Amino acid sequence: MKRELVINSTTTETRIALVEDGSLVNLFVEFPDAERNVGDIYKATVRKVLPGMQAAFLDIGWEIDGFIHFSDLFQSAVDMAEGTEIEEVTQPEKREGRKRSWKPRAELKGGQEILVQVIKEPLGTKGPRLTSQISLPGRFLVLVPGDNLVGVSKRIPDVKERKRLKTILKQIKPDGFGLICRTIGEGKSEAEVRHDLNMLVRLWRMIETKIETAPSPSRLHKEAPLTSSVIRDLFGPDIERVIIDDKRLYREIKTYVRAVAKPLLDRVSYHESPGPIFDLYNIEQEIEKGLSRKVWFGGGSYLIIEQTEAVVTIDVNSGRFVGKEEQDENNLRVNLKACREIARQIRLRDLGGILIIDFIDMYHESNRKKVFDAMHQAMSGDRAKWDIAPISQFGIMEMTRQRTKSSLVHAFNEPCPMCGGSGLVESKETVVTRLQSWVRRFRASTGEMGLTIKAHPVIVDYITQGMRSHLRRIMWDALLYIKLEPDPTLKIDEFKGYSWRQKREVTSEFQSRTEKAAT
Repeated sequence: MKRELVINSTTTETRIALVEDGSLVNLFVEFPDAERNVGDIYKATVRKVLPGMQAAFLDIGWEIDGFIHFSDLFQSAVDMAEGTEIEEVTQPEKREGRKRSWKPRAELKGGQEILVQVIKEPLGTKGPRLTSQISLPGRFLVLVPGDNLVGVSKRIPDVKERKRLKTILKQIKPDGFGLICRTIGEGKSEAEVRHDLNMLVRLWRMIETKIETAPSPSRLHKEAPLTSSVIRDLFGPDIERVIIDDKRLYREIKTYVRAVAKPLLDRVSYHESPGPIFDLYNIEQEIEKGLSRKVWFGGGSYLIIEQTEAVVTIDVNSGRFVGKEEQDENNLRVNLKACREIARQIRLRDLGGILIIDFIDMYHESNRKKVFDAMHQAMSGDRAKWDIAPISQFGIMEMTRQRTKSSLVHAFNEPCPMCGGSGLVESKETVVTRLQSWVRRFRASTGEMGLTIKAHPVIVDYITQGMRSHLRRIMWDALLYIKLEPDPTLKIDEFKGYSWRQKREVTSEFQSRTEKAAT
């Protein structure tokens, strides 16, 4: 399987695409103005304990309180590991080690101070989900302060390799810490693993020194930016290439890879073509497909994906009708093919919580079992925690999937100001990203040095703010002059381009294929 990381950086967002054999399977998005919080560590104050809910609300210094369930209150890292990608966990005999400067408690009281880590981003009116089991991810290891576990990722298939790594972890594990070897640690030497451990221990000691003196609430540690964490977590020997279209980000990634994975340095490259990098890999089309309610997957079959805050429903449909016996086999074929597309869409859209999948009816129990097994196989490459229930006699499959951040549709859209929040339109950042791609296509195809762009006044105001405005950066990036004019008759996510040389509107000529189809 050919795996690549394609990174597109614009004035409003950075997008990282994981491509497998030419298909987009994961998309990570970071907005400069929107902080990423998962992994951050806080000294918090208990605001309110709710025994009936087995939970508490904690003040971490935000406008909205964080939420911690009693099951996340000093949850054993062994339990945490068994629920994710850990194959084997060992509890060595307890030894006298350095005394902790913090002490989690099984019971919470109002006003009590506690150390917590964000494990799920806030969503809608819900605050961030917290845990008191702190963990620090490195390139090869996860360090768990206050525990004694030793674990190895179950994604490392070789039993001898897992045993070798487990032996190394036992030898280098400091007192008072648990260690988990990540998948990317496969084949690494003791020296490489120890180097990663030393950096993590130093990081924890720095956090530890702040615990006693820092006020509550306050943030003690900020997790690495999205780009760094994705490179840290995903860029291994199985990734053939990392290609970036921004020189500053390219230099930053080269510097980071040189420090942590020098043998992979020659796999990092800069995209020099004037055209948009996501066009080259057909990623833009896949993103637009990932935002669509209807997804075709061949043979006249399609999925209908409906997403609400409470549940996600996925309906499998086929346009053909045949005889009963032949129909059952045909339905089986469609459902098996749907499993692959459903799993891909779940990962791409980052759908989480409760998911209900309505497969096409199958009369035979053996066929339902085949689809259940196929869905398990299709989801096996997903890094998030998930669980699937068997298909009911009505063709309904229930599943749950870990949700740590906003889904793709929420990342790329914001509540519509024209309908009071009952619908969604593209966010200003996404409109500007689409506009920047359009300008690049225009410049690369025509070679013209100037044009006029008309857009909604909200977009014009957003794109021209400040001395280092998005407009200046777009013009510098494309090396052409843009005259920007507000047009209140346009939709907020719509713009029009006019060529000076041709003296006419040329918007549709430089749209992506999906944009053309939509219009």
